[in-house]
Amino acid sequence: MPEETEMTQGKILLQPGTLWKSVVGRTEHALKCGALLSIPTEFEFVEQSDVRFLVRILSNLVRKDAAKQKQAKQTASSGKEFNPFLPYEEDLFVADISETHVCLLNKFNVVDYHLLIITRAFEEQESLLTLEDFAAMWTCFAEYEGLAFYNGGKIAGASQRHKHLQIVPLPLVPSGLEIPIAPLLTEAKFQDAIATIPKLPFVNAFVALNPHWAQSPLTGAEATLERYHALLTAVGLNAVDGNKQSGAYNLLATREWMLIVPRSQEEFESISVNSLGFAGALLVRNQQQMQLLKDQGPMTILKSVAIPK
Repeated sequence: MPEETEMTQGKILLQPGTLWKSVVGRTEHALKCGALLSIPTEFEFVEQSDVRFLVRILSNLVRKDAAKQKQAKQTASSGKEFNPFLPYEEDLFVADISETHVCLLNKFNVVDYHLLIITRAFEEQESLLTLEDFAAMWTCFAEYEGLAFYNGGKIAGASQRHKHLQIVPLPLVPSGLEIPIAPLLTEAKFQDAIATIPKLPFVNAFVALNPHWAQSPLTGAEATLERYHALLTAVGLNAVDGNKQSGAYNLLATREWMLIVPRSQEEFESISVNSLGFAGALLVRNQQQMQLLKDQGPMTILKSVAIPK
């Protein structure tokens, strides 16, 4: 595709066919040198509303909590909010994706090979996604099957203000479905190009994407950007001040589809929920939270932190 090469020359820097090898190699290196602090988990399935939710129990959060305290101290002593991405840790660097984005390992990963796609220059996490963000996403999708997600703001589960998309490899679940909510997506009710998922008991908007866009990330990015704005409009989240979101939301995307869910609160009785929760993968910190989740039901918890229909 010569046209595509000309269009993206100087924009996409990743050499095709190299990302997965870099991810695996960098993970090995970062584990050896102690830069990657994987959080061990156990998991079980909890069913509700035709979804077999994957619920992970974090067995050791001491290191992550200690790192958060250290960040808070650095912020207090410098008077400036600490930003772990400027500069980023070299040992977590995976690849240059484009002139605007780099790819890092998630330092406190729960899922193996969890990547962060960060902007080189500081951009707010509450600013709208751009053509460059989606071009970086599609460049990664060209390399392997993944689930991309974006926590649009603190209420949506974002822990850092520096803009970052995230990608985890599929399947999410060691056995069974690739993505736990997948069965509900097959019942999408379309009005023109935008759909809602009837069995999700909260406000949502859904759109189909074309897997072939992975062969042409810039074309894919342009088409995805257009659909992203249509999804925001569908759920009543329009831009303010040019490029700032008007409310918190979670966004999920694969090569085949994109889903957006506006948020009303960050957690349900101490159980935090980010975008992966809406894919059907939740995290709890201990057995008490696991029991609370079972008593309430995972879909009920999602409804509580989203905007009920």
